[in-house]
Amino acid sequence: MLQPQPRKNTAAPVTRLQAAAILELRRRERIREREAQGGGRAAGLPPWAEAFQQPARYKVAWGGRGSGKSHTFARMLLLQAAQRPLRVLCARELQISIRDSVHRLLSDLVGVLGLADQFDVGQSYLRGHNGSEFIFKGLRHNATEIKSTEGIDRCFIEEAQAVSEDSWQLLIPTIRAPGSEIWAVFNPDQDSDPTYRRFVTNPPEHATVRRVNYTENPWFPPELELERAYMARTDPDAYAHVWLGECRTHTDAQVLAGKWIIDVFEPGADWDGPYFGADWGFAKDPTALVKCWIAARRLYIEHEAWGVEVSLNDTPALFDRVPGARSAIVRADSARPETIQHVRELGYPGLRAAQKWPGSVEDGVEFLRSFERIVIHERCKHVAEEARLWSYKTDRRTGDVLPVLKDGWEHTFDSVRYSLTPLIRQRKSALWLPEDTMNPEQERLIAALPGVDKALLLSISDAPDGACGGCTSFKGGWCAEREVHVGARDPGCILFARGAA
Repeated sequence: MLQPQPRKNTAAPVTRLQAAAILELRRRERIREREAQGGGRAAGLPPWAEAFQQPARYKVAWGGRGSGKSHTFARMLLLQAAQRPLRVLCARELQISIRDSVHRLLSDLVGVLGLADQFDVGQSYLRGHNGSEFIFKGLRHNATEIKSTEGIDRCFIEEAQAVSEDSWQLLIPTIRAPGSEIWAVFNPDQDSDPTYRRFVTNPPEHATVRRVNYTENPWFPPELELERAYMARTDPDAYAHVWLGECRTHTDAQVLAGKWIIDVFEPGADWDGPYFGADWGFAKDPTALVKCWIAARRLYIEHEAWGVEVSLNDTPALFDRVPGARSAIVRADSARPETIQHVRELGYPGLRAAQKWPGSVEDGVEFLRSFERIVIHERCKHVAEEARLWSYKTDRRTGDVLPVLKDGWEHTFDSVRYSLTPLIRQRKSALWLPEDTMNPEQERLIAALPGVDKALLLSISDAPDGACGGCTSFKGGWCAEREVHVGARDPGCILFARGAA
């Protein structure tokens, strides 16, 4: 007797974008349900916050952009601090001024939550009438102050993906009051990052760790929807990283791999610049403007303006987000001369077409990579994002990196290239830029090596640690010959200059 054969599944596999569309429909349905029940943002917290209502030593929300993680944790902290006296440390890896902290977010939410009569809000402080206190510190540059801070009940760490292992080892023992908790929110970068390993790969005991994406934000704003939809259409891999919280892959294909860092800085009086560059958002591409400086063979990107589907008439208002742009020379993409002329007539007389030549893109990439460092200000979110995602194409079968730039994540760095066009055309490399100042690593080395020729130290870069390849005295970031901590492939090393093996 013949046995019935199982039916074959002939349905096409669900693609990543189809799955995202399904989640989007579910999210919209939840919004309609909450609106029907009379719920609103000021009335409460998103449903996912319920998982964090019970006490836990660590409370970690991680995932993609637009989920409302920071807003939700900030609301919960304010509500707790209004109920009883709490001492709250608001920390992040980098913070030089109060502008770099969550102070603004918390201050705005005091009014939204109807707590204005319970808190005193100042330009640099936030205190509750019941004795609650919010303290704002950066971890990297305030180690001594952090270690001496006593009586912290809650520690709120925003953008925790940037927190180094050293900072975690400094912070955790400091938060030791009875019942104290450490709260962290982050959008993951690489699965090798200390924060991801500590809380996602190997979560500790007594920890509430939850992945949260935009699909669980009942108040996901329409402004972010434009960006989300654009990325979903143009780059599914980047979409998975930025919006769905997947870790970044193919780091070896990054155009600027190993060259860029995120920091907080103020331009020095002796810096060259500023240089302004703009890229036009034809069709669905974003419009971008950047402001950057050069000092000690380092490129500093200080400000950005970025927007999707920005009309030409609205472009000046977008550009005005970058201080000094309206009165400066701004070199822009020359593909549409009529666009440049139109925006000039709208109040940007300094706009001019950036020069192009055969191989100008490749020359620009080479020039950018020739800097010892590209330092991106913490406020330039889109520049930092594109530094991560701008990459070369990879062979879909072998995974090999191809010498072909991938479209879609170069808009801010096209703007940087345009801003530096005269330098790129003249010199091709930052090595030939004037060098009369020393970066922090060089200053530290000259203090450690008294009597060494300054000209030698000026050639030393602070590249990431790694195998030198030119000197057996270099290991783990430490030069046994000079007994100092130096960068990988240090061109200032005497042994390296001799070509020692």
